[in-house]
Amino acid sequence: MIGPARRAVGILGGTFNPPHLGHLVMAQEARDQLGLERVVLMPAGVPPHKEVAGADPGAAARLELCRLAAVGDDGLAVCDLEMRRAGPSFTVDTLRVLHERDPELDLTFIVGGDMAETLPSWREPEAVLGLARLAVAERSGVRREALMERLAPLRGSERVAFFDMPRLDISSSDIRERVAGGRPIRHLVPDAVAAEIAARGYYRPQAGSSVA
Repeated sequence: MIGPARRAVGILGGTFNPPHLGHLVMAQEARDQLGLERVVLMPAGVPPHKEVAGADPGAAARLELCRLAAVGDDGLAVCDLEMRRAGPSFTVDTLRVLHERDPELDLTFIVGGDMAETLPSWREPEAVLGLARLAVAERSGVRREALMERLAPLRGSERVAFFDMPRLDISSSDIRERVAGGRPIRHLVPDAVAAEIAARGYYRPQAGSSVA
């Protein structure tokens, strides 16, 4: 007897400070090319590998911006798991909790090429590969080959998959700088995210502070 098919779900983590169209395109391309049912945006409460930028409106605000970014896209969802957990948001811990909640999930953890390169330094990287497929947004060519060579010594490296993504020169830090400098961010973030940033005054310089 054949049991029910496992549900293929992608996890896209990050600080999302703020979420932008590059994040959404990454989620879209991973879902389309890797056959995922949906992609879940997982904003970090306390990132283990980098500090949230000083112009951080707070975890609750970043979560709400993610929710606004996902509105109207049935292939996107948002999860506050990492924000509700105390301490750093280690990927291996997140994946274990998700498996405990729903053992039928077939998880894919989505990252960019630069982040994939650091996988050997993550907490329990081989456990991460045992719990989820690692989907890397990286165009074919020398860069992809170099990444596979770097990750090859890890047990489970055969679970690394690649998908192509259009080159979009958008970053959260650039968006924060544009807001601080009074420049427009329309067409760089979803309209609802831009409206919330404007309404709440996120990323604007504080009185007496320098924009530089």
